[in-house]
Amino acid sequence: MSGTRTATAAALAATAALSLLATACTGQSGTAASDDPKAETTINFWHGWSAPSEVKAIQENVARFEKAHPNIKVKVTSNITDDKINQALRAGGANAPDVVSSFTTDSVGRFCTSGAFVDLKPFLEKSGIDPAKVFPEALRQYTRFDGNQCTLPLLNDAYGLYYNKDAFEKAGIKAPPKTWSEFEKAAVKLTRAKGDSYEQLGFMPIFHGYETTPGHYVAQWGPEYFDEDGKSSIAKDPAFAKMFTFQKGLIGKLGGFEKLTKYFNTFGDEWGAKHPFHTGQVAMQLDGEWRLGMAKDAGATFEIGTAPLPVPDDQAADYGKGYLSGTIMGIAATSKKQNAAWELVEYMTTDTDAVVEFSNAIHNVPSTLEALKSPKLKIEPEFRTFIEIAQHPESNTTPAQADGGAYQVTLQDFGYAYESGKQKDLKAGLERTAQQIDTDIAKQK
Repeated sequence: MSGTRTATAAALAATAALSLLATACTGQSGTAASDDPKAETTINFWHGWSAPSEVKAIQENVARFEKAHPNIKVKVTSNITDDKINQALRAGGANAPDVVSSFTTDSVGRFCTSGAFVDLKPFLEKSGIDPAKVFPEALRQYTRFDGNQCTLPLLNDAYGLYYNKDAFEKAGIKAPPKTWSEFEKAAVKLTRAKGDSYEQLGFMPIFHGYETTPGHYVAQWGPEYFDEDGKSSIAKDPAFAKMFTFQKGLIGKLGGFEKLTKYFNTFGDEWGAKHPFHTGQVAMQLDGEWRLGMAKDAGATFEIGTAPLPVPDDQAADYGKGYLSGTIMGIAATSKKQNAAWELVEYMTTDTDAVVEFSNAIHNVPSTLEALKSPKLKIEPEFRTFIEIAQHPESNTTPAQADGGAYQVTLQDFGYAYESGKQKDLKAGLERTAQQIDTDIAKQK
């Protein structure tokens, strides 16, 4: 992920549109992969990156691919939104994409069940690739659904903790907190009042607080979103109630929902130079690996530290884990050049050097097991934190579902109501939310 990508809340809000995308493509997956991948051909590759450095990195990767596959030319289109993908897959034709890269992992369930993207299992088998030996388990979870591997990971996002080392030293805090109880104490100690507001806030805990989503928080508790029957587990798995209880308790200790919301409204844009971590308005920030480069580019005047997010006190042995997400890559079902398209997908997602070069260029975490250990990987000390989170056996993700990521939106909406006090009964609220998730998913089947 990079600074040009949308914020998490916006990505979740796009889920409904992406469900329409996939639904529109239902029944269009009958195109057989009968083209000759050794024939002279041109394929269309659409992706969402837009910053000049990112577009350049994609072009360089494609150039390496074309050098290794001189018969295949790749026409690259950048800055593609999901709406544009929607329109193109509906229309089909020669100008439609053969290969698509999307930032929205939440849509995988819909892509797979509707047939918008082809199942890559036959291509993987033909190439002798076992995904379990190539990609970390969490990444395989968000790129497949119900036995259908319709996408593959293209780089990886790992979420951890950023902290202001200067503020830590001033507050007498020796090291980043490893448990949530330590984190709570540090957040309070780092908070300095200024009138009815703050001179510095230890941490912005509310769910609007830039990446502080329920899914990113609860990953540290090791949640199970669905049971063996595919029913929502959020009211049964204690991880969710414990997360919401902790988060709301932290809100209370740091001044209350109204005061924190008022302070949040003074923050600069999440993707701009005036992000509150850059400016020192908050001393700790939950964020992905891209924030490191953005903070340095913004001219942060303090020393930046990185660490895994804390874990519950009774799970201290699992410290080091975190939430994982990333970019996905697939082949459009409307493509008549699927074998040639697979050559590009295979290269960009499984070739170790290709993955490492792309990772080095845009400062994202590599998405294959070999690339994560490659000596060619350029790793700053602060960036190593995210490499290690990506490899931690307990790191996890939000699983693909038939409704795309709509179930996450439903959970997040409950979070907004609970943290603000509009929803007071946590147990009853989680039960209603689970029922709503089950109802919504059933409508997609």
